[in-house]
Amino acid sequence: MTDGNFLIQAHQLTRIYPMGRTDVIGINRLDLEIAPGELVVIKGNSGSGKSTLLSLLAGLDRPTGGGLTVAGVDLAAATESLLTRYRRSVIGMVFQNFNLLPTLTVMENACLPALLAGTAYEQVAGKAVDLLRWLGLEHRKDHLPSQLSGGELQRTAIARALINQPQIILADEPTGNLDSRNGKAVVELLAGLNRDRQRTVIIATHSNLADPHATCMIHLKDGEIAGRA
Repeated sequence: MTDGNFLIQAHQLTRIYPMGRTDVIGINRLDLEIAPGELVVIKGNSGSGKSTLLSLLAGLDRPTGGGLTVAGVDLAAATESLLTRYRRSVIGMVFQNFNLLPTLTVMENACLPALLAGTAYEQVAGKAVDLLRWLGLEHRKDHLPSQLSGGELQRTAIARALINQPQIILADEPTGNLDSRNGKAVVELLAGLNRDRQRTVIIATHSNLADPHATCMIHLKDGEIAGRA
């Protein structure tokens, strides 16, 4: 049973990884509710479950127990085809290592998720140019990732994450490979998406850069919520 006031609901959410004769608990019976329009910062030491939780929310991994519903989609029970549609339309992902395709230009990387979703290039191109202009990358649209700075790589990744106009942006250590100036700029962009474009943003990070923008702070320890503010 889901509450229409919440975009994300997890109940006793569990993810266990079998490792030989032992089990490693990634997420342990976690209960979580997140309303639309929040900017959630998830903190915790390495191994606390931050990336596991984001993978579950992204539909990249499946729970081994409990329930998880995001934007009305039951991720624990969804078929592979439904998960694919969910990842392409509901979620935008931003990674620490950018995950851009090295042989594609900035423009092509930004367009790729929409093209994979079946949108015609003519429709995608105008939207991509608008995003690149907003992100200060229009002059870089024909460059390859190898020709970009770290900040430009992450802004390209943000353009790619936004091209399908997702409800939720998931950012896994988005400032981890950036210097402090570029890290602050990326956090400001994510906060602006939350504030000005009403996107729900969830950031898993060791950094304190996003703390002033958070509507909710969650601390994970051993796959469980150790604190929430």
